[in-house]
Amino acid sequence: MARGNQHKPLPPVDSVAAYILKYWKKRRTDKWILERLKAKHMDLDRYGMGLTSFIGMRESMGLFRTRKQGHDVESIQAAMGRLRLQYPKAGRQEMLGLLFHEESMSVSRRVITTYFALYEPELVRQRRARRLKRKRFWAAGVNDIWCVDQHDKWKYKFGLALHVGLEPFSGRYLWIKIWWTNSNPRLILKYYLDVVEELGFIPLVSQSDPGTENFGMANGHTLLRHMHDPALVGTLQHRWMNKTKNVMPEIAWSQLRRRFAPGFEDILDIGVTNGWYEPGNLRESLVFRFVFIPWLQAELDAYMDRLNDTQKRADRNKILPHGVPSDVFENPEEYGALDFKVRVRPDAIAQVRQLYAPPDHEVFALVPADFQELAMQFYNEISIPPPPVTRDNVWDVYLFILHRFEALDLELEERWGYAVTMSRDDYQEGLELLPNLQPLPQYDGPGGEAYLGGVNNGLGLDASHMARLDAMMNRDLPLPHGTLDIIEVPLPRAEFWGDDENEEEQEEEQVELLLVQGV
Repeated sequence: MARGNQHKPLPPVDSVAAYILKYWKKRRTDKWILERLKAKHMDLDRYGMGLTSFIGMRESMGLFRTRKQGHDVESIQAAMGRLRLQYPKAGRQEMLGLLFHEESMSVSRRVITTYFALYEPELVRQRRARRLKRKRFWAAGVNDIWCVDQHDKWKYKFGLALHVGLEPFSGRYLWIKIWWTNSNPRLILKYYLDVVEELGFIPLVSQSDPGTENFGMANGHTLLRHMHDPALVGTLQHRWMNKTKNVMPEIAWSQLRRRFAPGFEDILDIGVTNGWYEPGNLRESLVFRFVFIPWLQAELDAYMDRLNDTQKRADRNKILPHGVPSDVFENPEEYGALDFKVRVRPDAIAQVRQLYAPPDHEVFALVPADFQELAMQFYNEISIPPPPVTRDNVWDVYLFILHRFEALDLELEERWGYAVTMSRDDYQEGLELLPNLQPLPQYDGPGGEAYLGGVNNGLGLDASHMARLDAMMNRDLPLPHGTLDIIEVPLPRAEFWGDDENEEEQEEEQVELLLVQGV
């Protein structure tokens, strides 16, 4: 291999830099990245590259490994101080990821462990005291199910509504959104359609808690499935789960409450405590939306990307696959998993969007258009250029714009009152569930376990799926280390063990996966 590469030039850095950076963010080894470049992103008839040449190219991009960076407890103190303001309860593994993604610092576990022992011994004791709860969830492979759920912890205190969508088999987050409502079915469908448009495919079934806010997604997903498989006409391609069974989103919210929320709640509380912000005040509410929602969405996007690009911590009790969620999602065959995605036509997505989530609907506006114009004018008056909104100045920006609006003599309720009315829980959009559709059958295993995916029209894996799994297991190419366990028990689906966090007891969450083969 090395001799062959001597006669071939290296690929131009510009042609592979984006891919190197992509895999670098997933914390992959040099050998793994080089193999992936050769397999998917390099013309091997024209170019060659050995490991030493690759390392040189990586370092020329400013990407250095832990040993080369050489950080110690003293060199990370300033960065830890900044991150602790925003993530005061993050543990060792989380902080390693934050240092890497937020500060571009690759730090050894030994250094971060020493830092915690010196500066945060009490927090270490608290984290070790957490207890675990287990819950069970089933899926047959990647894109069997997409799960969604809303989160209202910030809704009534701050006027901020959260929503999550995820693919449970890989653990990849599809979206984490923050808005001034999460009760409008057209908005929830937009979240779904935006991701579908980006990816170009849908899962077999969608899944959510029962509730009218999910009617739009249930209708939209069902119509897309009908358009691409007429044999499904007459069936609802959405599963309704009660709160205790929508396991994976519950775990996602548990993690967010522990990892992300505390530092940001401290910032939000400043305005409430000082009397600067009251969600029931129309003027304050609209200025708050204009300033805070875009900033918080950017922070949530970074949080989601970090989770998607971070391999779960090794655990002897954890069942497989092990891998970076985004990589499992994009390359399931490399983890011995089936992919059930359904390709969809752009015109079909556009048709469903126009029917149930037309782009000009008022729910998609951050604030009313004329309010937005004034707020942007006031924002631009702060400085030239206007300052980017950060945790350090977010309330200053809010107060500047609020005072400018207070100086205007405007009839607020008459002009913009509808924007607050639409955010109330009792606001009715009037979108009904498609009538006369039969629910998918539920397959119950011998132990009473229920499969709630969409494979084989709800009946689970059949002989053809098992043959594909067998072929993957019999490949000459070895699967990545520790990525798949096949256990012969008579249940054709995958099992997730997830720990649901009780916030008062600070229980730690854990997600485990078992692919179960039918006999």
